[in-house]
Amino acid sequence: MFSFTVPLGKLVRTLSRLRGGGSAFPGLVVEKIDPGFMQRTLASLPHGVAVVSGTNGKTTTTKMVVELLESQGLKVFTNRTGSNFTRGVAASLLGEVDWRGRLDADVAILELDEAHAVHFVNKVPPRFSLLLNVLRDQLDRFGEIDKTASLLEHIAAKTTGTVVLNREDPRVARIANTVDGPAIRYFGLDESLRSTFPNDDDMRTGTPSAKATSNAGDGDTAPAADVVLRRVGAQDADFEFDGETVTTGMKLRGVYNIFNAAAALSLARAVLGAGPVDTPKLVKALGDVAPAFGRGESLTVDGQPLELVLVKNPSGFRLGLKSFPAGGYATMIAINDNYADGRDMSWLWDVEFESLREDGVEVLTGVRAYDMALRLQYDDVRFGAVETDITAALHAFIDGSRGKPKRIFCTYTSMLAIRRELAKITIVEVVS
Repeated sequence: MFSFTVPLGKLVRTLSRLRGGGSAFPGLVVEKIDPGFMQRTLASLPHGVAVVSGTNGKTTTTKMVVELLESQGLKVFTNRTGSNFTRGVAASLLGEVDWRGRLDADVAILELDEAHAVHFVNKVPPRFSLLLNVLRDQLDRFGEIDKTASLLEHIAAKTTGTVVLNREDPRVARIANTVDGPAIRYFGLDESLRSTFPNDDDMRTGTPSAKATSNAGDGDTAPAADVVLRRVGAQDADFEFDGETVTTGMKLRGVYNIFNAAAALSLARAVLGAGPVDTPKLVKALGDVAPAFGRGESLTVDGQPLELVLVKNPSGFRLGLKSFPAGGYATMIAINDNYADGRDMSWLWDVEFESLREDGVEVLTGVRAYDMALRLQYDDVRFGAVETDITAALHAFIDGSRGKPKRIFCTYTSMLAIRRELAKITIVEVVS
């Protein structure tokens, strides 16, 4: 039964790629003709399925977990494109299974959009889940953040093994009180770092809440965390687990990625369980992880680095700005409001852009380029060209800033468009 699903899906996938279509379209076709395809295919994995969800950091964290587990000899299936709807997972499976629908993997590590994760876990209950954070994001889809928290609660409730929670985000940590069955473990921060990684409440009040503490329950002390980020340096970081602190260099750019490294370590340790773990290899693998595409990705154009920084909500944009020196860069900002970006761009008014005053912004682009221009005017940040066409804007930016390192802050769909154009003039990783 359904013996035609995989051949047909692979054919659609090939045709879609030849036509330059979306990476998730073949998965949508398979979902329609064979709704049980994902559940059947993933059910045979020895270590089961792990779901990574939350507002910020899903793609890079998933990439870290994959590489950590691979360092321990596990074969890992993942949805590398960052297409984090259920149809994206199905499309990724089509690229990995053989013609009989068999998947050669030990475990699946899947990045899932908060809303679509609910549909996925109803079909495929995960053995593990990692819930990163709850921040205001895509208000047109999710509404207020308590709704997002309820979506993550549902993921936790469907998890059969271990749920890994962010101790420092009160809405995530409180999920521990709502689930009965799975084991709970946390990743957390040293007290000295809490102001660097504010939760949504902290951003609204402007100061970190008094305690990281009773988020997960009653009492005045924070629950013990499996992995704690103790220090963030310019090119390295300290992580504490199993009663010891280890230091590792980090190839990841951007402070926003380093806290997620603690999350990735905790999930990887949960998946590996009580079996033998080569800790030096695990730590080395963490240090060797390169950014996921478009998430602090560093390319080279005219002999100078060009950094792509994904921004999709106030927290992500603030941490992105904090990750670079105030001066010395040529800057472009690309803001779209397509469905995958979120249509409500009012969150731009919750970002402080004063750090851009020194050198200004050379080019503004995207569907909402003029909205971005207005926002910068209110923070007295000078800017140059405003060009809604991303291709024209990118070439103007490169031509006008030769000899300088460059950074582009971009929403999701504008990042995809920029990567396509950059692939014509420099080496850009192909993600399929």
